[in-house]
Amino acid sequence: MKRDVVVYGLVGGVIITLLQWTQYRFLVVEHSIEIYGGLIAVTFAVLGIWLGLKLTKPKEKIVFKESPVQIGQPFALNEVKREDLGITRRELEILALISQGMSNREIAEKLFVSENTVKTHSSRVFDKLGAKRRTQAVQLGKEFGLIP
Repeated sequence: MKRDVVVYGLVGGVIITLLQWTQYRFLVVEHSIEIYGGLIAVTFAVLGIWLGLKLTKPKEKIVFKESPVQIGQPFALNEVKREDLGITRRELEILALISQGMSNREIAEKLFVSENTVKTHSSRVFDKLGAKRRTQAVQLGKEFGLIP
C-alpha cells in the first residue's frame, strides 16, 4: 500500500513538473517579444538615469583670491583668529613648516615625532581651516594671519 502511494506521488510530481515546464516554454515562446522589449526598456531607463546624473552633476570650481600683504611691517600672529579656529601651537608650527615646503617625513624628523603624528596634526589643521589640500591650507593660513 505504501509503495503504491509513493509511486503515484512520484509520477504525479513528474507530470506536474512537465506541465510547469511546458507552460513556461509556452510563455517564453509566446511572449518573447514583450519580454525582450521589457528588458530593453529597463536597460535604457537605467542608462538614461545614470547618464542624466552624470551630466547634470555640478562641476567644482576653484577660485584663487589674492590678499594684499603690507611690505615693511614685521609679521604679527593673529592670536584672536587662532583661538577662534581652535588651532593649537603644535598645529600652527606644523602649518608653518608645511608653508616652507617640507614633506611630512621632513617635518617629523625636525620635530622628533612620528610621521603619523604629523599627518594627524596636519589633517586637524586642514579641518579647522576648511582646506582640502596643503596649498589651500597655506593660503588660508596666510589670509588669516597665522603664518608669514
